[in-house]
Amino acid sequence: NVGHLLTSSLLQTGALQVVNQDERLNLPLQNLSDTLNTAMTSVRDSVHDLHADSLDMKKALENLLRPITGYEIEFSYECFHEPGKEIRYAFIAISKEAVNNIRKHSNATRIQIRVREHPAFYQLSIADNSTDIKPIRDTGIGLANMRERIENLGGNIHFSTEHGFRILISVMKGERT
Repeated sequence: NVGHLLTSSLLQTGALQVVNQDERLNLPLQNLSDTLNTAMTSVRDSVHDLHADSLDMKKALENLLRPITGYEIEFSYECFHEPGKEIRYAFIAISKEAVNNIRKHSNATRIQIRVREHPAFYQLSIADNSTDIKPIRDTGIGLANMRERIENLGGNIHFSTEHGFRILISVMKGERT
């Protein structure tokens, strides 16, 4: 989406440069074009990094949590082997969705994310300490997407509202590790 918006902005800026008759606007238009090109390059690099096999899940989760303020953050990562690409992407995407949900819909003051490697499976646990919890409707888009991602990996996902909202995910090691 951002890439499309930047492309559109670049095209519009180029068109303005062509029809511009005020020499005072030449430098500002060129600066705008340069800035948009730099932004486009940055977006391309970011997208490439997301698709790279070398995506570091621990670092991605730390980067997700780092800018969050107003919450007590607990993060633990206990993996001796980096999970396969599909598991990493699923765990990162689900963590982003869960953190966004906590921030938008919860009265929580604590966010906890744990990633663990067990002999036969990888586990992701996301929890908050919210007290104003509505009944779980995993027919909602966010929770349904989480369930679909994990089921596509042959894993299990469980939602709980006991002592806050919790998500527990297990994905067996194997082909996708």
